Amino acid sequence: MPKLTHIDKYGKARMVDVTAKGITTREAVAKGSIFMRCATFKAVQANTVQKGDALGVARIAGIMAAKRVADIIPLCHPLNITSVDIAFEPIQRKSCIDITATVKVSGQTGVEMEALTAVSAAALTIYDMCKAMDKGMTISNIRLIKKTGGKSGTFVRTGHRQ
Repeated sequence: MPKLTHIDKYGKARMVDVTAKGITTREAVAKGSIFMRCATFKAVQANTVQKGDALGVARIAGIMAAKRVADIIPLCHPLNITSVDIAFEPIQRKSCIDITATVKVSGQTGVEMEALTAVSAAALTIYDMCKAMDKGMTISNIRLIKKTGGKSGTFVRTGHRQ
């Protein structure tokens, strides 16, 4: 089992020192889903949600969240993110919207948390935009799909867990 880098020799939480790490191009892709009633799904697709463009606002929220991860997750480094892309895939047969966040940086540490946070914030924003119609929406299956760059190399989620 790999050594936990966020723990010091006394077992206390700490921020990892990345000073000596080389700057490399790093990318992370995360996904998640928000399930809703059929009528809510149709309203989102038709852009007739009372609060406005749910997906447009969720896209901006995801981008903003990726840029602010160090403010909400205590041991994350503030990063100069170079790219954030938020994509939505409506799945009509499930009345859900799949959300994909792709985050890139040239830096000394990865952007997995930024991609996961972007998906989470986008899903929460869709919930907020639509909650007057459907308080029973479910956000689920937020997960890292792929990460590249850095010392640990490439990770790609495979099989049924994708």
